[in-house]
Parts: sequence; structure tokens; C-alpha cells
Amino acid sequence: MTEKNWMTLCHLSALAMFIIPGIGNIIGPLVVWLLKKDEFPAVDTEGKEALNFQITVTIALLVSWILSLVLIGFVLIAIVGLANIVFIVLAAIETSNGRPYRYPFKLDIIK
Repeated sequence: MTEKNWMTLCHLSALAMFIIPGIGNIIGPLVVWLLKKDEFPAVDTEGKEALNFQITVTIALLVSWILSLVLIGFVLIAIVGLANIVFIVLAAIETSNGRPYRYPFKLDIIK
């Protein structure tokens, strides 16, 4: 596989959330990043980007679940979930064309 393919896989692997609910969105990018970060510099960058975004999404979902006690959380869960899928697809498209992708909002936890 080429560097572009691994870059794309960094982002698409977050869809593992459908296989392992709750943490699959973090485990997928983490595995790809750990396997290929030393081999491909762009994969190192994209892996960190994908991980940071998925950690941010997970935190947002946790806050949304807490807010569901006052009903607004249910709306936030839907918005965060939909935005996550949209941004994963946008990131995959950009990186499959060889361009780096930067999510519009994320916490920079892994540097």
C-alpha cells in the first residue's frame, strides 16, 4: 500500500466505531498510526490528526450523554455523530488525493 492509502486509512479506520461502539473510533486510527508512523511521515501527521479529532468527538459525546438528562443531549448526540461521519468522509477524500486534512475543530492532545 502507498503512503496515500495509509493516510486515508488513518481517517477511515475511525469507522470501527460501528464494530466496537464507544472506543472503536479511537482504536482504529491508533492501530494504523502505531503501525505506520515510523515508515511514512505523512501517516504520522494524519494519524495524530485523526486521533485528536476522535478523542474530541468521544469527549463531546460523553458530555452530550450527560446533557441528555436535560433532553438537549439527545439533539447534541445526533449532531456530533453526524458531523463525525461527515468529517471522516471529507478527510478520507482529501487524503486519498494526497492532500493533508485538518479537522475544523479538535483538541490537540497527541502532539
